Amino acid sequence: MTTDSSNTTALHTAATLGYTDVVNLLLETDRDLAKIARSNGKTVLHSAARKGYLEIVTSLLDKDPSAGSRKDKKGQTALHMAVKGQNVEIVLELLKPDPLVICLEDNKGNTALHIATRKGRTQIVRCLLSIENINVNAINKAGETALDVSEKSENTEIASLLRETGALAAKDCANPPSTAKQLKQTVSDIKHDVQSQLQQTRQTGVRVQKIAKRLKKLHISGLNNAINSATVVAVLIATVAFAAIFTVPGQYVETKMDGRSLGQAYIANNAAFIIFVVFDSVALFISLAVVVVQTSLIVIEQKAKKQLMFVINKLMWLACLFISVAFISLSYIVVGRHARWLAVYATVIGSLIMLTTLGSMCYCVIRHRIEESSMRNIRRASESRSRSFSMSVVSDSELLNNEYKRMYAV
Repeated sequence: MTTDSSNTTALHTAATLGYTDVVNLLLETDRDLAKIARSNGKTVLHSAARKGYLEIVTSLLDKDPSAGSRKDKKGQTALHMAVKGQNVEIVLELLKPDPLVICLEDNKGNTALHIATRKGRTQIVRCLLSIENINVNAINKAGETALDVSEKSENTEIASLLRETGALAAKDCANPPSTAKQLKQTVSDIKHDVQSQLQQTRQTGVRVQKIAKRLKKLHISGLNNAINSATVVAVLIATVAFAAIFTVPGQYVETKMDGRSLGQAYIANNAAFIIFVVFDSVALFISLAVVVVQTSLIVIEQKAKKQLMFVINKLMWLACLFISVAFISLSYIVVGRHARWLAVYATVIGSLIMLTTLGSMCYCVIRHRIEESSMRNIRRASESRSRSFSMSVVSDSELLNNEYKRMYAV
């Protein structure tokens, strides 16, 4: 029989939903299916009794009369589950195979009478009190009888029923729970709570690790996209730089003349043109170097990709800077001497834009580094105060946040 992550079978599902025909069909196929418990220890009978499906409970007990005495991980039987509901017939049905099941206690010492009293099930309590083998003065690990529970919950009707059958408070019983027993129960409860908190912390840690993996994938994807974008930009700059040298203003010498050779640019002797040629060539070869690296190297490790992207990023900034200088130097020739102010304006505007961009980026990076340093100091202080697992989960969360913030600081 196939089960899910909580060890739930099709029989469990059918019983929980009240599909009697499906339950009977599955039991006829394999009656041992009723013995399979979920991860919390509850059998099919537990589920059917809690939901109040009488026919399913009857079928399960017919196939396996001993099922009523099986306990889940809380120590509760199907009778403990049934008294939480309203169906008296199910309670009577569960008591038929073995009436002594009414005396069984869960991990906290509660009998079915304790639970029915706490839930305020008057009819169920009346039914249980009619059973011959019931111990109305059973004391749980909290030192309470059913009468104590009813008085605590201020249910006067159930308290009257219990007193009519001779129920007593724990303090009036002959053998009240000892202080050592109560202390032991308190320690057990604390241990259970700690284990539950540790389990929740472990689950939180697993979720944090999954988030870390997803962020790592996003980071790698971002690096790959940045590298690909840098390659495209490098190709574009190389294309523009290559084409610019052959489309200079003034064209070229086409006929032989004194002091000039064929193919020479008319503005070849101009200082601005010389600056243009130098910076345009440097931009071209830097871009080509980036393209060669990108097409020749295959980087897999994330740290190596970051280093590669760091180098490529700086090279592309140089290429952009050189191509900008080449453009500005050529603009001084194009506008002519009388409109030189246009070229000056272009230089000022371009410089302001580039400096503002670089300044803003540097500000963001420096601010990020300062915040990252502060978070690192806080994390170290926290770890020095506590080495618990829960603190390590908090540290993991902070690391995730820092890793996310670090993405833009290339």
